[in-house]
Amino acid sequence: MNKNSNFCTVYLFFKLNKKKIINDPVYGFISIPSAIIFDLISHPYFQRLRYIKQLGMTHLVYPGALHTRFHHAIGAMHLMSLAVEVLRSKGHSITPEEEEAATIAILLHDIGHGPFSHALEHSLVKGIRHEDISMFVMEQLNAEFDGRLTFAIDIFRGRYHKKFLTQLISGQMDLDRMDYLNRDSFFTGVSEGVISFDRIIKMFNVLDNELVIEEKGIYSIEKFLIARRLMYWQVYLHKTVIAGEQVLVKILKRAKALAVEGGLLFASPALGHFLKEEVSEQEFFSQGIHLSQFMKLDDQDIFTAIKVWRDHPDRILSRLCRMLTDRNLYKVEISNAEPDQERVKMLKENTAELLKLSPEDAGFFVFTDIIMNRAYNAGTGNINILLKNNSIIDIAKASDLSNLESLDKTVQKYILCYPRII
Repeated sequence: MNKNSNFCTVYLFFKLNKKKIINDPVYGFISIPSAIIFDLISHPYFQRLRYIKQLGMTHLVYPGALHTRFHHAIGAMHLMSLAVEVLRSKGHSITPEEEEAATIAILLHDIGHGPFSHALEHSLVKGIRHEDISMFVMEQLNAEFDGRLTFAIDIFRGRYHKKFLTQLISGQMDLDRMDYLNRDSFFTGVSEGVISFDRIIKMFNVLDNELVIEEKGIYSIEKFLIARRLMYWQVYLHKTVIAGEQVLVKILKRAKALAVEGGLLFASPALGHFLKEEVSEQEFFSQGIHLSQFMKLDDQDIFTAIKVWRDHPDRILSRLCRMLTDRNLYKVEISNAEPDQERVKMLKENTAELLKLSPEDAGFFVFTDIIMNRAYNAGTGNINILLKNNSIIDIAKASDLSNLESLDKTVQKYILCYPRII
């Protein structure tokens, strides 16, 4: 055998060897279960998730919160394999094709997220939800993979008759939530978010094609719901995290306003596209150029621009960018009652005078908003407990915790933001 044939053999081995292992800090070694899943992970659209932080601005409060949406998607994929194994052990039929399709669906469930996506949805791609973009991207990948994702898309959309597979991907007790609570708790160090994910998965069962939790797992579910509520108030809706996200929203709004007016702004081609274009939802999904540019955006595009905009001649944009990069954020007050409008007016007037701004432009620095938290939404799919007599009951009624039913209510709070110079 000559050198060329040896090289070809080695090359072919590495090309065909797609049974890789990933060392995850939360779960340990994770196996990539099939060749198509390996190819999807290798796709540029999925690799982009390496450069999008899972928790946006949360690292401003918890310095360890630098994990990415790539981490999260791989973790959720791993939990799917554990869940399928448990359900099979309890006598439920799940074919290899069904397992692969459900695994693909959970792997790609967040592929439509943009950088700092919640801020982006308020400024550059208004009214276009990342869930809809994820679905659109899956359809594009399906065309690229010759229809091999059709089954996964049917499960993702809830079209498949085994409803429990869809519930594992999107529901009140889905593997998405299970991974992000576990992972976000790990990287932030907030122990209140720790959940017994392995215990919960072992309590999974199926009744009439619906996902249920065995009765002996009720306390683990209670802890899951309470942990979710606590993580929202301590992490996702922490007032400093809110301050960082609000500064970013105002930066992008100001930059877009300047770009639309013809102002010169440093930006990558992808970011520049969304700064200059007013893209409607209909246009986004009908004109390929918008998705093409969106799938090139990551955290680096945004933060590189912000570093450059620190020195932009527009005083509002430059001040906002310095606030974010120097971590000199808004003062945020959170209350159950709407802020006093006279006080808001006074803060705006003082800010306008101090920074020499018009009353309208002072709105970039003084404003109010609403935040909401709902740990459990029974109306969009109950967490059903399977009792020993084979009947089911909703977790809120099955629990002996008196405050669990209150988790099914939306808690709304008001925020008032203003600069620390006031």
